[in-house]
Amino acid sequence: MERTAIAMICDFFHPNVGGVENHIYMLSANLIARGHKVIVITHSHPPDRVGIRWLSPCLKVYYIPFPTLVSSATLPNFFTFLPYFRTIVLREHITLVHAHASLSSLAQEGILHGHLLGVRTVFTDHSLFGFDDAASILTNKLVEATLRNVDAVICVSHTGRENTVLRAQLFDRHPAASLDEPLRPSQYVNGNVYVIPNAIVAERFKPDPNPTPSDTITIVVVSRLAYRKGIDLLVATAPRICATFPNVRFVVGGDGPKMVELLQMREKHLLQDRIELLGSVKPGDVRDVLVQGSIFLNTSLTESFGIAILEAACAGLYVVSTRVGGVPEILPEDMISFANPEEDDVVRAMSEAIRIVSAGKHDPIQAHERVKSFYDWGRIAERTERVYEAVVKSHPRDFWTRMQRTLDLGRFAGPIFVAILVVDCLFFLFLEWLMPREDIDFVRVDWSQERLVGVRRWFLLLYSR
Repeated sequence: MERTAIAMICDFFHPNVGGVENHIYMLSANLIARGHKVIVITHSHPPDRVGIRWLSPCLKVYYIPFPTLVSSATLPNFFTFLPYFRTIVLREHITLVHAHASLSSLAQEGILHGHLLGVRTVFTDHSLFGFDDAASILTNKLVEATLRNVDAVICVSHTGRENTVLRAQLFDRHPAASLDEPLRPSQYVNGNVYVIPNAIVAERFKPDPNPTPSDTITIVVVSRLAYRKGIDLLVATAPRICATFPNVRFVVGGDGPKMVELLQMREKHLLQDRIELLGSVKPGDVRDVLVQGSIFLNTSLTESFGIAILEAACAGLYVVSTRVGGVPEILPEDMISFANPEEDDVVRAMSEAIRIVSAGKHDPIQAHERVKSFYDWGRIAERTERVYEAVVKSHPRDFWTRMQRTLDLGRFAGPIFVAILVVDCLFFLFLEWLMPREDIDFVRVDWSQERLVGVRRWFLLLYSR
């Protein structure tokens, strides 16, 4: 693929820590290594992280001065982002916008504004959402409106793909499907929805080469301590597992609203010497926490991919997880034991895992090598590049087609979002008059991987003297 100028847009990025943040950074770094130009557009982090910052390797980040509401997400406003977006896209010569995360307002607005500047759009969905609560219904309608005219959608698992296709109505009825049949995603096809999983840097999660022999089996939990992560299941099952297996202890890393319940459980059952609560764990320390144990427990109630499971398996741990979302797609069956998100079944799966580990049937070094061969960021970047290439070669939709597709959103939502689309175009024309393109300070010279290597060599030569 020819060199492309790509803008990654998301509310969730460094210095925040999480799966989406890491995905954007690693994908950007590997695309830069493949010769593309990549920038990131996100919101600011007062007081000092505002404006333009550089991250290694050659990754320019624009921190837009927008306040956040909750969980690092900005207020959906549709229009105030357009002046920033237009200026950045023009001055950086961006030709493709890659937005991330359904709950990111900046991502949705970047897709909305993209066609005004003639750039192509790609969206990656990282999460699963329901259909029956008010928050999910509102989010799903916003995502449906945003993705109505997107050029391509990427999901991190096949389960996530079906969830996104249903939520955003990204399906075309198969010619052989009956109009009277109930909606089943397998009977519908859409050529612009792809599945590309997450990956990890396997070298950062090597197993302990010299583990200390011990009869104690340590179960590790590294998770955000929230309801969606199934911490209630952990609270219910940990005392039963400790009572059944006297040689078992827990190490729990992470923080969140459920920390109080874990503390109360530990006090109630007098398990202070067998359940260690570490609190918040820095990303660089996750591997050191994981290698303390031999079994990793994941009790999530919903999970699109489960990067923590992948990290634990790479560190050599045997995995026990609830069978939810895209988790069954991550690892081979001999590396993981599944349980329904129920107390009794979690205890059963954990008992099975303890027997496997106690019998020496799980080899940490072999597990690491297998995971290392399964997931590699270089391959993920290559697959993403193929999506970009397909998007660039496809024919863009004109304005009237976009309006018609937006009007099809429904009796009420259709006219509302058509009005937003029209006002967005008028506002764009006003900005073209108010701030002519000739007055923009365009970027003339870009950093490249070759230039970075050259600078490093120059510095090494300078300091060697």
